[in-house]
Amino acid sequence: MRPVRTALAGALLGALTLAGCGQSAGGSDTASAAPTPTTPAASTEGAGFPVTVQAGNGSVTIAEKPRQIISLSPTATETLFAIGAGSQVTAVDSLSNYPAEAPKTDLSSFKPNAEAIIAKKPDLVVLSNDIGGVVAALTKVGVPVLLEPAATKLDESYDQIADLGAATGNKAKADEVVQGMKQQLDQLAAQAPKDKKLTYYHELDSTPYSVTSSTFAGQIYALFGLTNIADKAPDPAGGYPKLSSEFVAKSDPDLVFLADTKCCGQSKETLAKRPGWGGLTAIKKDRVVQLDDDIASRWGPRVVDFAKAVDEAVKKAAA
Repeated sequence: MRPVRTALAGALLGALTLAGCGQSAGGSDTASAAPTPTTPAASTEGAGFPVTVQAGNGSVTIAEKPRQIISLSPTATETLFAIGAGSQVTAVDSLSNYPAEAPKTDLSSFKPNAEAIIAKKPDLVVLSNDIGGVVAALTKVGVPVLLEPAATKLDESYDQIADLGAATGNKAKADEVVQGMKQQLDQLAAQAPKDKKLTYYHELDSTPYSVTSSTFAGQIYALFGLTNIADKAPDPAGGYPKLSSEFVAKSDPDLVFLADTKCCGQSKETLAKRPGWGGLTAIKKDRVVQLDDDIASRWGPRVVDFAKAVDEAVKKAAA
């Protein structure tokens, strides 16, 4: 298993077998319906509830529009604010550092304490891992829980955004966010120069652990026609192989993307000091990209920012 190093690593440790997600409105399909000219907007408050969402923990019915949401997933926190549910969020876990106005607490997403969560009187809890049986503990006392595990492909990311939109009464905005993501990613992929057959290495931490093309991050790189050196690792380890320094040096990637800059202080300069890495093409040609660890490790709306960083690096290398 790979080390628990970032929010991505922690989330993915419990999410290698991801249950399918989806959303369907219970009763009427009025969650996204705009009020008619003869109906006061205030009368639509709570419209579309109860709603049933198909999450990682199965079919979850939410009786009323939630007002006290607790997010124990940094990705879910980002998504909730992006879809307009920020004012409904009353507490988030200690790793939810975006956006800045998110009500961060000492609640842990890695070791969730059911009693501490219940004490905050939530009417909806969103998390990415069912550690210690927290889902059952919360469900037992009547708290609706949405388990939204780490996405393994873009469609799962889109689906989770739709889930949260339906569950919080923000379906229309969630649909808008998803559509915007799709359009931007399609545009970036269409404009990317794919004739250079560039290779790349994505570093999760300085051990070094990497990702293969089968992972969520790997699929983002694939949009740009890049070849992943980690795909030829002797032991793919479920998509997160631990590579040897010799393997990376021999592969000599054209591009290096560092997702361990904030956690571990990695840079082109630190890589150059590793045995056999000083002569890497990516280092000599200044093609080491320092990513934002959080953006590169979460599967919410900011995945577009991740793709933009890749796009910029590919265009620079292909020039």
